[in-house]
Amino acid sequence: MSLRTEIAACRICAERFAATATRHQPRPVVWFKGPPRMLIASQAPGARVHEAQTPFWDRSGDRLRDWLGVSQDEFYDRDRVAIVPMAFCFPGYDAKGSDLAPPRICAATWRDRAMSALGEVPLTLLIGAYAQTWHLGGKVSVTQRVMDWRDHAPAVFPLPHPSWRNTAWLNRNPWFETELLPVLKARVREVLA
Repeated sequence: MSLRTEIAACRICAERFAATATRHQPRPVVWFKGPPRMLIASQAPGARVHEAQTPFWDRSGDRLRDWLGVSQDEFYDRDRVAIVPMAFCFPGYDAKGSDLAPPRICAATWRDRAMSALGEVPLTLLIGAYAQTWHLGGKVSVTQRVMDWRDHAPAVFPLPHPSWRNTAWLNRNPWFETELLPVLKARVREVLA
């Protein structure tokens, strides 16, 4: 059985998800193949992605593709782009309707094997705190990590989550759009060529 098939069949969080406000079943979203040119290390699928079974199939994905300067076809080309979240399933919402954190057991079970299967990747995008902490270590705020992007480029770019919830962050940090994004877009073009 391939690693992708194993992950797609995973049900280790079934009881955990049944206890959430959404009471949903696990539906891992597995979006990687062989050695990619770019890895998008993200947080966890949202509700729309859970239903569509396609990563970033929402407004966050539209914003992320804009940040990268890529088309949908380029973004979803599994021969060149791998999307490996810290948790492969939608974690659900709490009683107040807020997103739950990615269950740690998912990364503990699958992350090392997935990273090993991908091999060396020329460009890795670390979206959000969970992916940044796993890949870079330490307890550093997302803002600080993204501000220090030059310390990791051109191989790694820490990014905020492209969620609409981060619009205020983007407005407070205009350097992200004027300084980081042009360099990121150029690097994406280079590795996907």
